[in-house]
Amino acid sequence: MPARPLKELKGFQRINLEPGEEKEVEFTLGFDELSMLDASMKRLVEPGRLRIMIGSSSVDIRLRDYLYIIK
Repeated sequence: MPARPLKELKGFQRINLEPGEEKEVEFTLGFDELSMLDASMKRLVEPGRLRIMIGSSSVDIRLRDYLYIIK
């Protein structure tokens, strides 16, 4: 089974905030976003725990949580 990269960008939305302002941003993570190619080039979603990270960049992570994939 191929290994996943440590970090993968799965959603992006540019928003502008004034100081103290808050906005709600929503993303849907479906099969295409969660799947990877196996050795035979078929898409699959592996069961297990995935770490979700939200931030302004890959080095400025502001929120972390886990998503559990159950088959």
